[in-house]
Amino acid sequence: MRRFAAIGVAVWATVQATTSPAQEGIRPVARASVGATIAPLREPIDNIRPRPRPAAQEAPRAAQPGHPRASAFQDWINRFRGRALTQGVAPEVFDRAFSGVSYDPAVIERDRNQSEFTKTLWEYLDSAASDSRVANGRAALEENRAILEAVEARYGVEKEVVAAIWGLESAYGAHRGSTRIVEALATLAFDGRRGRFFEAQLVAALMILQSGDVTAEDMTGSWAGAMGHTQFIPTSYLTYAVDFDGDGHRNIWSEDPTDALASTAAYLNRFGWKTGVPWGVEITLPDTFDFSLARRNDRRMPSEWVALGVRGTDGAAVPDYGEASILLPAGADGAAFMIFSNFEVLERYNTADAYVIGVGHLSDRIAGGPPIRADWPRGDRALTFDERLEMQRRLTSQGFDTKGVDGRIGPLTISAVRSFQRAQGLIPDGYPSLRLLQTLR
Repeated sequence: MRRFAAIGVAVWATVQATTSPAQEGIRPVARASVGATIAPLREPIDNIRPRPRPAAQEAPRAAQPGHPRASAFQDWINRFRGRALTQGVAPEVFDRAFSGVSYDPAVIERDRNQSEFTKTLWEYLDSAASDSRVANGRAALEENRAILEAVEARYGVEKEVVAAIWGLESAYGAHRGSTRIVEALATLAFDGRRGRFFEAQLVAALMILQSGDVTAEDMTGSWAGAMGHTQFIPTSYLTYAVDFDGDGHRNIWSEDPTDALASTAAYLNRFGWKTGVPWGVEITLPDTFDFSLARRNDRRMPSEWVALGVRGTDGAAVPDYGEASILLPAGADGAAFMIFSNFEVLERYNTADAYVIGVGHLSDRIAGGPPIRADWPRGDRALTFDERLEMQRRLTSQGFDTKGVDGRIGPLTISAVRSFQRAQGLIPDGYPSLRLLQTLR
């Protein structure tokens, strides 16, 4: 039997380069389709927290009213006020929220300098499910057991899963971010690079203030607008946050994590979380396994996979929890998982495959499960963006068309990789590794 841990054919994720060491690592956020690395930043998606993770040292430099762009920023605020009011923001709420707000160049500096440092999936998981994060997660679960069990009973999302998201988003509440949300979002919306997205978030933030759930002074979070223990962006908050403690406010900012944890479970429940179904199960594959079957759209019952020789790492058949796919995040030489519908639900919270694997595995460890048993190809390194471009160009020029050269390793590139591997007599796992690039050269 070959040993793998199934999840795709490789993983892309997004990494914030300035992550605090106290947070033990990285916070992927963009959709990771399938690729070789923890890859470049993507556009934030509505109802999902934006890319950056709040850091302990995050507090920005004081806003500078004398900054060269300050006058233009004030003109933008004056114009934006009219747009906000037409969307239902009360004049007094707007004026109170923008009292003292000025252009913050530190926010733009951070937005412009999210350098792409690439990490492999196993490096990410070393942090996401480190021994200290697991221990802290178990301690946080015990300390908040009554809350988490009540949340689980209400929404059907296992307490360990909610705790794992809490751990990856804010280190169990230790690093929720201290940036003033209105000022940060206004600066980003004015800047214009992703102005439409951030203006929508700013309007949503003003509506939150108008609801009375929080004051502008207490509405803090990451420099890109993610808030609270589990890092909701404003539009997500408006749609999915809940008042679980019954005090009349949906408070995700306070030291008490009750509403934040319940809001996270409510979000997952809304998108179809199934109680008792795992996100994924580590598996072993037979030597004769057809790697072309390792696709997200090839879904079969575990019993059907068993008939093809797929087993759990203990050698037993995986129970029929529901239809599942086989995914290989590091190709034939790495770990493998059989993944279920809850994997897709976690993707609605954060679309990076690496993040989903991190949450799932951390939740398993918090519940007392073992580390991933398969080995990773730790001698490999992540491809750089330029190398991914080169791989796509070389594949296409050699007759294996990737249907575009953009540095993003999605299904079309994976298909081209598989075709090239078959032509070369290699295992067609679709994994775009450095060794594959060297072969193309």
